[in-house]
Amino acid sequence: MPVSWEIDAFVQSLSAHSPATVRAYRSDLSAFVTWAGRAGIEGPAGVDRLTLRRYLAYLQTRGYERRSIARKAATLRGYFAFALRRGMVSADPSRRLSAPRGSSRLPRILSSAEIEELLEPGDRVPLPEGADSARAEGAGARARRLALEQRDDAVLELLYGSGLRVSECCGVELGDLELTHGLVSVWGKGNKQRRVPMSAASVATLGRYLAEGRPLLCSEKTPSGAVFVNQRGNRLGPRDVRRILDRRSPTPTHPHALRHSYATHLLDGGADLRVVQELLGHASLQTTQIYTHVSRERLLSVYERSHPRA
Repeated sequence: MPVSWEIDAFVQSLSAHSPATVRAYRSDLSAFVTWAGRAGIEGPAGVDRLTLRRYLAYLQTRGYERRSIARKAATLRGYFAFALRRGMVSADPSRRLSAPRGSSRLPRILSSAEIEELLEPGDRVPLPEGADSARAEGAGARARRLALEQRDDAVLELLYGSGLRVSECCGVELGDLELTHGLVSVWGKGNKQRRVPMSAASVATLGRYLAEGRPLLCSEKTPSGAVFVNQRGNRLGPRDVRRILDRRSPTPTHPHALRHSYATHLLDGGADLRVVQELLGHASLQTTQIYTHVSRERLLSVYERSHPRA
């Protein structure tokens, strides 16, 4: 990639963002630089507002969703603000750059029955290949399989019981857990830390996993403070969590649906929107209003309780 764009320096300036956001910004900017290079543009000084508008139009013709194009436009605005500060451009061509608004489409909400089925403990980790039954396993393999089941139980309880993002759940350290008080500290977007309550089920499953399951899954390469560990002894990652959901859920379910269900069920139970905002770690109340929705049943309930002619 051409040095004149200073992509690495831009990426390093994003220290306040989550690793996933940084990766997305790097990918978005690299794609733009490649496209600009084909047009003979060798650095940010050669980009004007018309160039950026043509690029967004190009993305539309390639079939990118509005949400994706909006994120790429945000990347360009961030980059050219950086370039202006560094003196790489004399004016910011991305100022007031318009882009299609991202879709507010949200994951589906799991019903109470679906949540109960998903969180019900049981033998969900498949037997090793060639094993016809649990009896065919050795004692060590059986213990390890039970350890994975305990881990899966704890991960799902924490995702739904505390409304964590998948990255937050995977990043939990032993020192972040306060099982006695039912609290967990997590690092969210913008490198902001928050403490959120855990459900009684989360405390119980985590306590069991930490005492019995985790020691069997850890290896020499396991990060010392990592709470959740995969089968290879590494810290559990988002893809590992997705596999847990694929294995446990009877219908296709994205991990983020658990966070959305958590927020919606709190609102259905009468929780204040600002409380939900704090629990989710949203900087803006508007984000919470977009992210969550109030069910028809709750609206009808409020109407029937409040309106004199209901």
